[in-house]
Amino acid sequence: MIWLAAAAVMMCAATGCWLAHGWVGRAFSRYRQVYTDQAGTGLEEVFLFVDPRQLWLINLALCGAAGLACYGALGSVAVAAVASLAPVRLPHLLLAALRRRRQARFDSQLPDTLLALACSLRAGASVAAALRHIVEHADAPLSQEFGLMLRQQRLGLSFDATLVDLGARMPSEAVAVLVSALRISAQTGGNLAEALERIATTLRATLQLQDRIRTLTAQGRMQAWVVGALAPLLALVLDALEPEAMAPLWHTPPGWAVLGVLALLEVTGMLWIRRIVRIDV
Repeated sequence: MIWLAAAAVMMCAATGCWLAHGWVGRAFSRYRQVYTDQAGTGLEEVFLFVDPRQLWLINLALCGAAGLACYGALGSVAVAAVASLAPVRLPHLLLAALRRRRQARFDSQLPDTLLALACSLRAGASVAAALRHIVEHADAPLSQEFGLMLRQQRLGLSFDATLVDLGARMPSEAVAVLVSALRISAQTGGNLAEALERIATTLRATLQLQDRIRTLTAQGRMQAWVVGALAPLLALVLDALEPEAMAPLWHTPPGWAVLGVLALLEVTGMLWIRRIVRIDV
């Protein structure tokens, strides 16, 4: 009877492991598909033509390297497992940073581009011809976005639809104003050149005000990084000076709990400081 019970337990355990393996495999495949789809969309938005599957493999390599490095430094499997999950969202964070940087560069190019577009319209050129001239002489990302608009029109999309797509790809207030002006002009007519000149003047003044605010709040943003880096650097210095006294912090569950609370408080403090110094114009 004992052998029969042991065999039944082993069969149940094997069945559970097989079912768990199948569920984990399906969940892993589903997450990989979602991850590559999101990464592919993000790469297309910033005009980076990279295979998302390569990004997935690089992310797995980063996760493994982070876990091995943490285990080699601290010798804790639990901390290494948590550290291996840290780079999971790193590519998406980098893509988001690239998207914000690209949006800011696009907005900074708009005033001069609108003035050039207004001059072309006053000279008698059509909107499409003026946009083609801008695409030929402008830098990225403005030339990429307007060039995509022209390609969409050649494929059969209406001018109004391409403007809507531009507003969806570049979701900023400046682009929204430009899209609204062009759509209204295409539907009702009017002096588009004068409207574009006024929009360019307003955008230039807004960008100058944003630069001034960014300069005045630079000290506050630097304080956020200093406050965030102070505790980790102090912990590393104390570990180098008194490794025996700091060992419970790295190798015991209460120490891991303290590290978790410390990380949570550090991130919260940095976010609060950055929110305080962030001023929307």
